[in-house]
Amino acid sequence: MKAAMKALPLIALLAVALPPDAGAESPEEKGLAIAQEMDRRDRGWGDQRAKLAMILRNRQGQESRRAIRVSTLEVEGDGDRSLTVFDSPRDVKGSAFLSITHATKPDDQWLYLPALKRVKRISSANKSGPFMGSEFAYEDLTSQEVEKYRYKWLRDEALDGRKTMVVERYPEYEHSGYTRQIAWIDGEMWQVVRIEFHDRKDALLKTLTMKDYRQYAGRYWRPGLIHMVNHQNGKSTELRWSDYRFGTGLGERDFDRNALKRAR
Repeated sequence: MKAAMKALPLIALLAVALPPDAGAESPEEKGLAIAQEMDRRDRGWGDQRAKLAMILRNRQGQESRRAIRVSTLEVEGDGDRSLTVFDSPRDVKGSAFLSITHATKPDDQWLYLPALKRVKRISSANKSGPFMGSEFAYEDLTSQEVEKYRYKWLRDEALDGRKTMVVERYPEYEHSGYTRQIAWIDGEMWQVVRIEFHDRKDALLKTLTMKDYRQYAGRYWRPGLIHMVNHQNGKSTELRWSDYRFGTGLGERDFDRNALKRAR
Protein backbone atom coordinates (compact mmCIF):
# COMPACT_ATOMS: atom_id res chain seq x y z
CA MET A 1 0.00 0.00 0.00
CA LYS A 2 2.91 2.19 -0.61
CA ALA A 3 2.19 5.90 -0.45
CA ALA A 4 -1.30 4.68 -0.14
CA MET A 5 -0.45 2.12 -3.00
CA LYS A 6 1.23 5.56 -4.86
CA ALA A 7 -1.00 3.64 -4.55
CA LEU A 8 -2.30 -0.07 -4.02
CA PRO A 9 -1.21 2.23 -3.60
CA LEU A 10 -3.30 3.35 -7.14
CA ILE A 11 -2.64 6.80 -6.92
CA ALA A 12 -0.16 9.18 -7.16
CA LEU A 13 -1.68 17.40 -11.53
CA LEU A 14 -1.45 21.31 -13.35
CA ALA A 15 -1.85 20.34 -17.00
CA VAL A 16 1.36 18.76 -18.29
CA ALA A 17 3.93 21.33 -19.32
CA LEU A 18 4.45 20.40 -22.93
CA PRO A 19 7.15 21.54 -25.36
CA PRO A 20 6.26 23.85 -28.27
CA ASP A 21 5.79 20.93 -30.66
CA ALA A 22 3.44 19.15 -28.28
CA GLY A 23 0.71 19.22 -30.90
CA ALA A 24 2.49 16.36 -32.65
CA GLU A 25 2.46 14.24 -29.50
CA SER A 26 0.29 11.14 -29.77
CA PRO A 27 -2.20 10.18 -27.01
CA GLU A 28 0.12 7.29 -26.10
CA GLU A 29 3.14 9.56 -25.80
CA LYS A 30 1.20 12.07 -23.73
CA GLY A 31 -0.12 9.34 -21.44
CA LEU A 32 3.40 8.05 -20.85
CA ALA A 33 4.69 11.58 -20.23
CA ILE A 34 2.03 12.11 -17.55
CA ALA A 35 2.95 8.82 -15.83
CA GLN A 36 6.64 9.73 -15.88
CA GLU A 37 5.97 13.17 -14.40
CA MET A 38 3.88 11.65 -11.61
CA ASP A 39 6.74 9.30 -10.80
CA ARG A 40 9.32 12.10 -10.87
CA ARG A 41 7.35 14.26 -8.44
CA ASP A 42 7.01 11.48 -5.87
CA ARG A 43 10.65 10.45 -5.56
CA GLY A 44 13.02 10.90 -2.67
CA TRP A 45 10.85 10.19 0.37
CA GLY A 46 13.02 7.22 1.41
CA ASP A 47 10.74 5.34 3.78
CA GLN A 48 7.40 5.86 5.45
CA ARG A 49 5.14 4.40 8.10
CA ALA A 50 1.39 4.85 8.47
CA LYS A 51 -1.61 3.47 10.31
CA LEU A 52 -4.94 2.66 8.77
CA ALA A 53 -8.38 1.38 9.55
CA MET A 54 -9.77 -1.09 7.02
CA ILE A 55 -13.57 -1.17 6.88
CA LEU A 56 -15.20 -4.03 4.97
CA ARG A 57 -18.84 -3.67 3.92
CA ASN A 58 -21.00 -6.37 2.38
CA ARG A 59 -23.90 -5.85 -0.02
CA GLN A 60 -26.28 -5.21 2.90
CA GLY A 61 -23.98 -2.56 4.39
CA GLN A 62 -22.84 -4.63 7.36
CA GLU A 63 -19.34 -3.66 8.50
CA SER A 64 -16.26 -5.30 9.94
CA ARG A 65 -13.14 -3.37 10.91
CA ARG A 66 -9.44 -4.05 11.06
CA ALA A 67 -6.52 -2.05 12.45
CA ILE A 68 -3.38 -2.17 10.32
CA ARG A 69 0.18 -0.77 10.23
CA VAL A 70 2.01 -0.26 6.94
CA SER A 71 5.73 0.33 6.40
CA THR A 72 7.18 1.18 2.98
CA LEU A 73 10.72 1.44 1.62
CA GLU A 74 11.56 3.36 -1.55
CA VAL A 75 13.94 1.39 -3.78
CA GLU A 76 16.04 3.19 -6.37
CA GLY A 77 15.94 1.57 -9.81
CA ASP A 78 13.20 -0.95 -8.96
CA GLY A 79 9.79 -1.16 -7.34
CA ASP A 80 9.24 -0.37 -3.67
CA ARG A 81 8.84 -2.72 -0.71
CA SER A 82 5.98 -2.71 1.77
CA LEU A 83 5.06 -4.63 4.92
CA THR A 84 1.45 -4.69 6.13
CA VAL A 85 0.70 -5.93 9.66
CA PHE A 86 -2.77 -6.58 11.12
CA ASP A 87 -3.23 -5.61 14.78
CA SER A 88 -6.95 -6.41 15.20
CA PRO A 89 -9.42 -8.07 15.41
CA ARG A 90 -8.21 -11.22 17.11
CA ASP A 91 -8.85 -13.54 14.16
CA VAL A 92 -6.35 -11.69 11.94
CA LYS A 93 -4.00 -10.25 14.60
CA GLY A 94 -0.38 -10.92 13.69
CA SER A 95 -1.10 -11.61 10.02
CA ALA A 96 1.47 -9.90 7.82
CA PHE A 97 1.85 -9.27 4.09
CA LEU A 98 5.15 -8.52 2.38
CA SER A 99 5.22 -7.08 -1.14
CA ILE A 100 8.42 -6.54 -3.11
CA THR A 101 7.50 -4.74 -6.30
CA HIS A 102 9.57 -4.99 -9.46
CA ALA A 103 9.41 -2.65 -12.41
CA THR A 104 9.78 -5.15 -15.24
CA LYS A 105 9.30 -8.63 -13.75
CA PRO A 106 6.61 -10.31 -11.59
CA ASP A 107 6.36 -8.96 -8.05
CA ASP A 108 7.32 -11.09 -5.06
CA GLN A 109 4.60 -11.34 -2.41
CA TRP A 110 4.24 -13.42 0.76
CA LEU A 111 1.51 -13.74 3.39
CA TYR A 112 2.12 -14.87 6.97
CA LEU A 113 -0.87 -16.36 8.82
CA PRO A 114 -0.11 -16.95 12.51
CA ALA A 115 -2.85 -19.57 12.86
CA LEU A 116 -0.97 -21.71 10.34
CA LYS A 117 2.47 -20.58 11.56
CA ARG A 118 3.79 -20.49 8.04
CA VAL A 119 4.63 -18.09 5.25
CA LYS A 120 2.65 -18.53 2.04
CA ARG A 121 4.00 -17.23 -1.25
CA ILE A 122 1.42 -15.59 -3.53
CA SER A 123 1.92 -17.15 -6.94
CA SER A 124 2.43 -14.91 -9.95
CA ALA A 125 -0.75 -16.31 -11.51
CA ASN A 126 -2.93 -15.57 -8.46
CA LYS A 127 -2.40 -11.85 -7.89
CA SER A 128 -5.90 -10.98 -9.11
CA GLY A 129 -7.34 -12.75 -6.04
CA PRO A 130 -8.78 -10.77 -3.08
CA PHE A 131 -6.47 -9.63 -0.30
CA MET A 132 -7.62 -10.76 3.16
CA GLY A 133 -11.31 -10.71 2.20
CA SER A 134 -11.20 -7.12 0.94
CA GLU A 135 -12.11 -5.69 -2.47
CA PHE A 136 -8.42 -5.01 -3.12
CA ALA A 137 -6.59 -7.58 -5.22
CA TYR A 138 -2.99 -8.49 -4.46
CA GLU A 139 -1.93 -6.68 -7.62
CA ASP A 140 -3.56 -3.47 -6.31
CA LEU A 141 -1.14 -3.44 -3.37
CA THR A 142 2.10 -2.96 -5.28
CA SER A 143 3.82 0.32 -6.08
CA GLN A 144 2.66 1.58 -9.44
CA GLU A 145 5.90 1.66 -11.39
CA VAL A 146 5.76 3.38 -14.79
CA GLU A 147 6.97 0.26 -16.60
CA LYS A 148 4.03 -1.81 -15.37
CA TYR A 149 1.65 -0.28 -17.93
CA ARG A 150 1.16 1.07 -21.42
CA TYR A 151 -0.62 4.42 -21.48
CA LYS A 152 -3.04 6.51 -23.50
CA TRP A 153 -4.20 10.02 -22.67
CA LEU A 154 -7.96 10.29 -23.22
CA ARG A 155 -8.95 13.83 -22.25
CA ASP A 156 -8.77 16.60 -19.67
CA GLU A 157 -11.87 17.13 -17.55
CA ALA A 158 -13.14 18.53 -14.27
CA LEU A 159 -13.83 16.05 -11.48
CA ASP A 160 -15.33 17.26 -8.19
CA GLY A 161 -14.15 20.78 -8.97
CA ARG A 162 -10.59 19.72 -9.77
CA LYS A 163 -8.84 19.85 -13.11
CA THR A 164 -7.78 16.32 -14.01
CA MET A 165 -6.11 14.42 -16.80
CA VAL A 166 -7.77 11.14 -17.75
CA VAL A 167 -5.34 8.41 -18.76
CA GLU A 168 -6.07 4.85 -19.80
CA ARG A 169 -3.44 2.31 -18.81
CA TYR A 170 -3.03 -1.29 -19.87
CA PRO A 171 -1.25 -3.78 -17.57
CA GLU A 172 1.87 -5.39 -19.00
CA TYR A 173 1.51 -8.19 -16.41
CA GLU A 174 0.15 -11.21 -18.27
CA HIS A 175 -1.83 -12.55 -15.30
CA SER A 176 -3.48 -9.25 -14.42
CA GLY A 177 -7.16 -9.40 -13.53
CA TYR A 178 -7.73 -6.23 -15.58
CA THR A 179 -7.80 -5.51 -19.29
CA ARG A 180 -7.44 -1.79 -18.61
CA GLN A 181 -7.72 0.93 -15.98
CA ILE A 182 -8.92 4.49 -16.43
CA ALA A 183 -7.20 6.92 -14.05
CA TRP A 184 -8.15 10.52 -13.20
CA ILE A 185 -5.00 12.44 -12.22
CA ASP A 186 -5.26 15.68 -10.27
CA GLY A 187 -3.67 18.62 -12.06
CA GLU A 188 -2.28 20.24 -8.91
CA MET A 189 -0.99 17.35 -6.83
CA TRP A 190 -0.01 14.98 -9.65
CA GLN A 191 -1.78 12.18 -7.78
CA VAL A 192 -4.52 9.77 -8.81
CA VAL A 193 -7.95 10.65 -7.42
CA ARG A 194 -10.01 7.98 -9.18
CA ILE A 195 -9.49 4.70 -11.05
CA GLU A 196 -11.99 2.51 -12.88
CA PHE A 197 -10.90 -1.12 -13.21
CA HIS A 198 -12.20 -3.23 -16.11
CA ASP A 199 -12.11 -7.01 -15.74
CA ARG A 200 -10.83 -9.60 -18.22
CA LYS A 201 -14.10 -9.35 -20.15
CA ASP A 202 -13.63 -5.55 -20.24
CA ALA A 203 -16.67 -4.98 -18.00
CA LEU A 204 -16.46 -2.36 -15.25
CA LEU A 205 -15.42 -4.26 -12.12
CA LYS A 206 -14.38 -1.74 -9.47
CA THR A 207 -13.98 1.98 -8.85
CA LEU A 208 -11.33 3.38 -6.54
CA THR A 209 -11.54 6.91 -5.13
CA MET A 210 -8.80 8.67 -3.16
CA LYS A 211 -9.66 11.72 -1.06
CA ASP A 212 -8.56 13.98 1.78
CA TYR A 213 -5.03 14.48 0.50
CA ARG A 214 -2.46 16.25 2.66
CA GLN A 215 1.05 17.32 1.81
CA TYR A 216 3.97 16.07 3.91
CA ALA A 217 7.55 17.34 4.10
CA GLY A 218 6.46 20.21 1.89
CA ARG A 219 6.36 17.92 -1.13
CA TYR A 220 4.67 14.52 -0.87
CA TRP A 221 0.90 14.17 -1.17
CA ARG A 222 -0.85 11.29 0.61
CA PRO A 223 -4.58 10.50 0.88
CA GLY A 224 -6.52 10.18 4.10
CA LEU A 225 -9.26 8.07 2.55
CA ILE A 226 -9.22 5.34 -0.10
CA HIS A 227 -12.50 3.71 -1.10
CA MET A 228 -12.86 0.68 -3.38
CA VAL A 229 -16.32 -0.31 -4.62
CA ASN A 230 -16.95 -3.59 -6.41
CA HIS A 231 -19.82 -3.03 -8.85
CA GLN A 232 -20.28 -6.72 -9.56
CA ASN A 233 -20.75 -8.06 -6.02
CA GLY A 234 -21.97 -4.92 -4.22
CA LYS A 235 -19.17 -5.01 -1.62
CA SER A 236 -16.74 -2.24 -0.71
CA THR A 237 -13.57 -1.66 1.28
CA GLU A 238 -12.57 1.64 2.86
CA LEU A 239 -9.06 2.51 4.04
CA ARG A 240 -8.69 5.44 6.46
CA TRP A 241 -5.06 6.51 6.73
CA SER A 242 -3.40 8.36 9.61
CA ASP A 243 -0.08 9.07 11.31
CA TYR A 244 2.10 9.26 8.21
CA ARG A 245 5.80 9.43 9.15
CA PHE A 246 8.74 9.75 6.79
CA GLY A 247 12.45 9.03 7.18
CA THR A 248 12.02 6.61 10.09
CA GLY A 249 15.23 4.67 9.41
CA LEU A 250 13.80 1.56 7.75
CA GLY A 251 16.17 -0.61 5.70
CA GLU A 252 16.04 -3.68 3.48
CA ARG A 253 16.30 -6.01 6.48
CA ASP A 254 12.89 -4.73 7.59
CA PHE A 255 11.41 -6.10 4.36
CA ASP A 256 12.78 -9.62 4.01
CA ARG A 257 10.80 -12.83 4.58
CA ASN A 258 11.96 -13.08 8.19
CA ALA A 259 10.33 -9.70 8.84
CA LEU A 260 6.94 -11.37 8.37
CA LYS A 261 7.38 -13.49 11.50
CA ARG A 262 9.05 -10.68 13.45
CA ALA A 263 6.10 -8.38 12.82
CA ARG A 264 3.96 -7.97 15.93
